[in-house]
Amino acid sequence: MRMKMKTLPSHLIPYKKTNIFNQETIPAALLNDHSTKSGVWGKICLLEGELLYTITQTNEEYRLNEEIYGVVEPEVKHKVTPLGNVRFYVEFYK
Repeated sequence: MRMKMKTLPSHLIPYKKTNIFNQETIPAALLNDHSTKSGVWGKICLLEGELLYTITQTNEEYRLNEEIYGVVEPEVKHKVTPLGNVRFYVEFYK
């Protein structure tokens, strides 16, 4: 079931971001179920291409692109799948 993407709470502050990944350099951990720690939110930002963002805990799927980013809630299982060539990074908030 596809629902509307959640938004980051306005009180959060970014504190870290990953390197830029592409379809060949995505860490295996991101392609399989994983989650952030308690209190840590994520924002999946696409620079090029598309990713399928699956929130496995709730069976939600979103197609992310340069205009649509993914919101990762603390401790919620999720994974990404590249849809062709992609460039993206993840920004973390507390």
